[in-house]
Amino acid sequence: MRTALQIDITFEQVLALVRQLPIKEKIKLTKELEKEGIETKQSGLLKTFRTKELSLDAINEEVEIVRQKMYESKKH
Repeated sequence: MRTALQIDITFEQVLALVRQLPIKEKIKLTKELEKEGIETKQSGLLKTFRTKELSLDAINEEVEIVRQKMYESKKH
């Protein structure tokens, strides 16, 4: 049986604990924090470009226009 424990801890206390970790654990923690930061940035970017005005039909239409231009440029 597991019991959850919740404690209030300051950033300085967390930092003091991290400094006590072996180097391998610090590296592992760093990678996890980097991964979390990348995911946050990525989801922010996706939110920036999200729109209700862009439909699959509009995308397909634009793709066909570009394909036609590329095809015509190769013929000449």
